[in-house]
Amino acid sequence: MRIVSWNVNGIRAVHTKGLFEPFIKQLKPDIICLQETKAEQHQSPVDLMGYEEYWHSAKNKKGYSGTAIFSKQVPENVAFGMPADIASKYGLSGDGYGDPNEEGRIIAADMTSFWVVSVYTPNSKEDLSRLSLRHTQWDPAFLEYMKRLEEEKPVIFCGDLNAAHTPNDLANPKPNEGKHGYTNEEREGIDKVIAAGFVDTFRLFTEGKGHYSWWSHFAKSRERNVGWRIDYVFVSKAFAPKVKEAAIHADIMGSDHCPVSITL
Repeated sequence: MRIVSWNVNGIRAVHTKGLFEPFIKQLKPDIICLQETKAEQHQSPVDLMGYEEYWHSAKNKKGYSGTAIFSKQVPENVAFGMPADIASKYGLSGDGYGDPNEEGRIIAADMTSFWVVSVYTPNSKEDLSRLSLRHTQWDPAFLEYMKRLEEEKPVIFCGDLNAAHTPNDLANPKPNEGKHGYTNEEREGIDKVIAAGFVDTFRLFTEGKGHYSWWSHFAKSRERNVGWRIDYVFVSKAFAPKVKEAAIHADIMGSDHCPVSITL
């Protein structure tokens, strides 16, 4: 079984470029987790034969954020957003940008023997104006949600976490220290995910620098591979032995991100 995660940065844009169906043909995923769909289901031109589609779109901001799961297997159950009690516990009622739990950032599907979750973590913003929300509210709330799901069965969560974890996860760590996407607070959020027992699957198989999933549009960053690894697939520790491969598909175009995947 192959599970693929991709921040498409607008599913309509990728489809218009003629690059979504070739991505499916190349990777042949059983489950597709999308982020930043920027559309509601009825607006999507994509209609994949053999896949069930589940969408969670932003409620009050059309064309913004959004996640989806496309699956060949029909899930036992699908849950949308952060559970209300966890959101309340961490005060996730919004900031100057809005309520992150109304932005379609989480969708979870019960695949019988495991949960699969697509997540699009809030960006802390260039001026770090959303860093506090992320660090003190979103990150701990999301981790508590994943641990709750894990009480039922193993969890696979994947998506754009909007942060590079270690110096090996971005081409230029020193000049980016303290900047959005590479602050101590954002990196600490990933530290806590790992401390809680979740495994960064890519690092099970590949060490070192040069492996990135997002590139700026400026200065031919992608051509020069001056990028960041901010898209991840994490699994429960007990599930890690089932992961036979983890990959970054930098050759697949269509977005400023590329897909990442695991094979079970």
